[in-house]
Amino acid sequence: MSGGRPELLWPLFGGLSTLDGIGPKTEAILVSAGIEKPRDMLFTLPYSGIDRQRRDSIADAVAPAVVTVAVTVVAHQPNAIKGRPYRVTVEDSETSFQIVFFHARGDYLKKLLPVGQRRVISGKIELFDGVAQMVHPDHILTEDQAGTIPAYEPVYPLHGGISQKLMARATKSAVGMAPELTEWIDPALKVRETWPDWHDAVAMAHTPKSISDLAPTSPARQRLAYDEVFAHQLTLALARAKSRRGKGRASQGTGTLQARALQSLPYEPTGAQKRAVAEITADLAQPVRMNRLLQGDVGSGKTLVALLALLVAVEAGGQGVMMAPTEILARQHLEGLQPLAESAGVVLELLTGRDKGADRASKLAALASGDIQILVGTHAVFQKDVVFHDLRLAVVDEQHRFGVAQRLELGAKGEAVDVLVMTATPIPRSLSLAQYGDMDVSILDEKPPGRTPVQTALVATSRIDEVITKLKAAVSYGRQCYWVCPLVEESEVSDMTAAEERFKRLRAAFGEGIVGLVHGQLPPAEKDRAMASFAAGETKVLVATTVIEVGVNVPNASIMVIERAESFGLAQLHQLRGRVGRGAAQSTCLMLYQNPLSETGRRRLEILRETEDGFRIAEEDLAMRGAGDVIGTAQSGLPRFRIADLERQASLMALAQSDARKLLAEDHSLETPRGRAARVLLWLMEQDRAIRLISVG
Repeated sequence: MSGGRPELLWPLFGGLSTLDGIGPKTEAILVSAGIEKPRDMLFTLPYSGIDRQRRDSIADAVAPAVVTVAVTVVAHQPNAIKGRPYRVTVEDSETSFQIVFFHARGDYLKKLLPVGQRRVISGKIELFDGVAQMVHPDHILTEDQAGTIPAYEPVYPLHGGISQKLMARATKSAVGMAPELTEWIDPALKVRETWPDWHDAVAMAHTPKSISDLAPTSPARQRLAYDEVFAHQLTLALARAKSRRGKGRASQGTGTLQARALQSLPYEPTGAQKRAVAEITADLAQPVRMNRLLQGDVGSGKTLVALLALLVAVEAGGQGVMMAPTEILARQHLEGLQPLAESAGVVLELLTGRDKGADRASKLAALASGDIQILVGTHAVFQKDVVFHDLRLAVVDEQHRFGVAQRLELGAKGEAVDVLVMTATPIPRSLSLAQYGDMDVSILDEKPPGRTPVQTALVATSRIDEVITKLKAAVSYGRQCYWVCPLVEESEVSDMTAAEERFKRLRAAFGEGIVGLVHGQLPPAEKDRAMASFAAGETKVLVATTVIEVGVNVPNASIMVIERAESFGLAQLHQLRGRVGRGAAQSTCLMLYQNPLSETGRRRLEILRETEDGFRIAEEDLAMRGAGDVIGTAQSGLPRFRIADLERQASLMALAQSDARKLLAEDHSLETPRGRAARVLLWLMEQDRAIRLISVG
């Protein structure tokens, strides 16, 4: 696609100082708050409003309330004592009251409110010792100027000393700059939803007439939210189309290796596992590149599905790679996959940063000649000298550490590598569309047989001594326990201190050599050592910060203690609990909480006590905490929307995904009138990456 941003959008991407009332100082404050240009101002919508409709008298107002009323100025009562208020008595059509000013200049107020004259004032009426008063009115105008007070005044989010009046002025001039744009929304959809045109929607969103105009469901706001998610889904759909245009290779499995591996299993795979394997096998057989997400709850059997997928690549004469974010996890995958690979007669090897010298060289040679059929590793498999004989499938574990960019990078290793991403974080549908809309999704929503449900109990922190006593008894019977320390103010250093304090106390209670410690500040080798001695059953209690949240598998660990459980998110608590209940022993999760618990804190912990269904927990989490917190705002996958609200507008995301895919199927290079309008939308929404993906010809 040639050229840059369309000319008609240029004014919206100029400096903020082009807006009414904004000088260098104000501009600096707004920029630091993330409002950098008129476009950002346009998409900073009011979050509430003030009813300033004119009344005859304050007599019928229930204080405290905002009132707009015409008054006659009766008298001024200056106060000579410094710091005491200056009062002006006024009367409306029915009653008299006082306007109060602090730090006032008398001569200025006498000009503003001359005795005997009429003024229209608007501000908050409050009762003070039974007397009605209005402190510092928001508006004081002559009757012929009073028309400038809006009947319903929008209230904007404010930053560092910028007033509502200034925000309103600047926004009004940004709306004035906004051009009329050709429609990019599907006409039938627009009619069905009764959405206004883009320019009208922007103007309406900034001039609400009542509280209902501020709701996410109001037509103007819904339309603007849809524009945002549609631009996002269009970007994802373009990325998907590009990866599918890349020459794919059909990997046709014979089913023989899969059958051998399945024969060695002591149980039958679940219906969900069979369905996921069928979806993946069908994708692999296509000549387009696979980009699929395998989403499964804790313990739903993703590893087996991944192995069966990798075996299809081997059956087709190629190789497969499975990548984990840490060495511990890579080793764990190796342990889980090795016996199955052996029963299928397939060579499986591990490659991590630890492999050095001759050892590494021989692995690389075996990989390049095709003798190693499946490789398990950390990001070390990305390195330049790692060359495959014929890489067909890459399986990536724990997606959220991999952005879209890394997904594309992995694909470059083979001729046209199919990619399967696995995540153990159940994500509500609207978020999974926002984060993984470029991918096709398989969901594992059944538990394999043989997993015992975990008993969850809530215990007040004050009973910690009892907990330690019971734990000592359990340990003497050979049980093992994770003890997770609280999250402290988001700082790893204070998390570490909390963990070290708890470690000392438990070591004193249990004696030397029984308690291990793991936290984010430990050097990787020490962390691995502590995990390994726990996995081997040498230490019985592992004190940890949340580093154990992802993936460590110790079947003998059957007790999980989570301290200050109320400080964790629901999804995180669910992940932590999933570390136990992996063996045949009855497992317990104790959530220690600090009284008094807030209402939502109690609700969160009770949901966990009620259910082990990760998807239900994730939906509840989203409803209670909001999208940014559920995934962790810092994680790269989730877009930052200014208007769209993923909790309340989940259905818009699904609608936008199908509409974006449909538009590209009909017009893959966006050349039709609607396609061209959609390009303008992508520029407007700063999806420049998407514009580069538009196919030419």
